[in-house]
Amino acid sequence: MFMDHRSALFLLVGLMSSTGAAQQTTLPRADPFADPKHDPHNILKYIASDTLAGIALALVLLVAITQTWFIKKWGAKWMMSMTIGAYCFAIGFAARFGLHAQPDSLMIYMIQQTFIILSPCAFIAADYVLLGRLARYLLGVDADKYLLVPSRRLTVVYVVSDVVTFLIQALPLPTHSPSMAKLGSHIFLVGLIAQAVSFVSFCLLYLVFLYRVRKYAPKTWSMDESKVWYNSWLALASALIVSCIGILIRSGYRVVELTQGFQGQLATSEPLFYGLDSLPLFIAIAVYIPFWPGRFIAPTTQRSETGEEILLTNVDGHVYSKLQKGASSFGR
Repeated sequence: MFMDHRSALFLLVGLMSSTGAAQQTTLPRADPFADPKHDPHNILKYIASDTLAGIALALVLLVAITQTWFIKKWGAKWMMSMTIGAYCFAIGFAARFGLHAQPDSLMIYMIQQTFIILSPCAFIAADYVLLGRLARYLLGVDADKYLLVPSRRLTVVYVVSDVVTFLIQALPLPTHSPSMAKLGSHIFLVGLIAQAVSFVSFCLLYLVFLYRVRKYAPKTWSMDESKVWYNSWLALASALIVSCIGILIRSGYRVVELTQGFQGQLATSEPLFYGLDSLPLFIAIAVYIPFWPGRFIAPTTQRSETGEEILLTNVDGHVYSKLQKGASSFGR
């Protein structure tokens, strides 16, 4: 019976569904701090660390606030989903303070898991948008020649995929019986796997794009070679690769965690949670701090296949310069 109760609780987290199944338990309440590993009311099976939660909260909030400032300074409002997701991610870590004080609280656990599990969908969406923007910035109307999916459709296709997998993971299901709890667990796993498969295909598409640009558009590939490395578009392209790797690590962790079961090593280990979930996701969003896309991609800059900038406008749409290939774009 405990395993069914545990399954229902894990599914409810992030899915914001009914708490009725958890309320059916008749087990007596003991000291929640005495033996958390064997406490039937402690969903995590450990006492959440205030220190780790505080560090995670501070770092994620720092990234969110910095990105907010960068959006105002350099633009790239199309990255706002990542910034909003970072604030939501921070809420999840803040909830872990409550779990430290009340480790057997189902409501706090649900809040924590909801924000921590679903926030990465916003990070993924931002990476999807970035590739389309980067392709059009580098190659203008020629971008589609180097992408497996047309640049404008790319964003729509993958963002829709992200929304669908998000809804699958957030789907509330009745948990009044063990069979329904198990079904809900399987549906949640399907959502995670579908999201992972979609993102893997995106990563492959991105690698193909970089390969084609380097092989078939060498002038575009090397157009920023006269600049210091952190002002080159290749620095931003590398940042996107790092972000993708972080998200892939987290996706793999969550899929294996759910496959192992709700009392498996991954699901009941706080060090593994921070090492394979929180840290990779933090890197995935923090990598854009030194390489904020708005610093590289002006609001409506177009380039020809040779790498020449043919139009540059400010945030108001006013054309204020036309730059030739090799001209510096830092700080725009």
